[in-house]
Amino acid sequence: MPVGEEYYPSLIKLNTGRNSLEYILLVKGYRTIYLPYFTCDVLLEPIKHLGIKLKYYHIDSNLDPIIDFELGPTDCIVYTNYFGLKQDTVNRLSTYIDNLIIDNSQAFFSEPLPHVDTFYSCRKFFGVPDGAYLHLNTYTRLNVQSDVSIERFSHLIKSIDLSIEDGYTDYIENNKALESNSIRSMSSLTRKILSGINYEECKAKRNANFKFLHSFLEESNQLKFPGLEINGPMTYPFLVADPSIKEKLIERKIFVPTFWPNVFHWASKGMFEYYLANNLVSLPIDHRYNLDDMTRILNNLTQLI
Repeated sequence: MPVGEEYYPSLIKLNTGRNSLEYILLVKGYRTIYLPYFTCDVLLEPIKHLGIKLKYYHIDSNLDPIIDFELGPTDCIVYTNYFGLKQDTVNRLSTYIDNLIIDNSQAFFSEPLPHVDTFYSCRKFFGVPDGAYLHLNTYTRLNVQSDVSIERFSHLIKSIDLSIEDGYTDYIENNKALESNSIRSMSSLTRKILSGINYEECKAKRNANFKFLHSFLEESNQLKFPGLEINGPMTYPFLVADPSIKEKLIERKIFVPTFWPNVFHWASKGMFEYYLANNLVSLPIDHRYNLDDMTRILNNLTQLI
């Protein structure tokens, strides 16, 4: 992929991942949607906006969906390609589920399957304030206006010129600004930034960082990934019995997010999804980090487990 070109130049370019889901729902006319308990609550926005019936489903210890229900012709199911590590499951589901929607917000480098509606969120991987890609397996298109991103860059600028901590308040404000934002096409500014990224280098760094951590943590990780093929994953998901490790790492200036706080309200304490949200340590491996950083993370982690 040469620098100067977007990674998905042929896909529909939109402003947010949640609006990509709304785009699918509008075009396909679905009336009921199945979401995993273990997912981000921003996906509720388009569902509530369109008045679609919502049902939840469980995932198992391999992060695979437990499909103990039947999909009708106006029903759809969203499956999250967790951490960019579940492409085999995506491939398998695509062989027998017609109304499948893949959330690749955590799997930017996973190519969409030709016959499966798939959406991506750019800001989960790169220094942009917004931006999403949508692969739609129909030629129907909505007529939308272009978005403007100029007011959403302050957290990115502060994180570069000051620190990530200094930009965090602005980051929260940017998230609020994206709430209930109407479907628009990707801004020219975001497209310009995305056209200047060396994607192969970013992917290679993520792969190297993941492999390094996995070589040391595989045996102690409660999450197992048999036959794993990595392709620029989002993070290294390390599942442990001690839920205090996340906070202890944060105290040591190793930022590990919680995926996702809303799960504590959706799920009960006895559910696997609750355990995941509470105990998963999502270690950073993105292209800003090198193997020296991974060594520091690993050294701190091994002191705690």
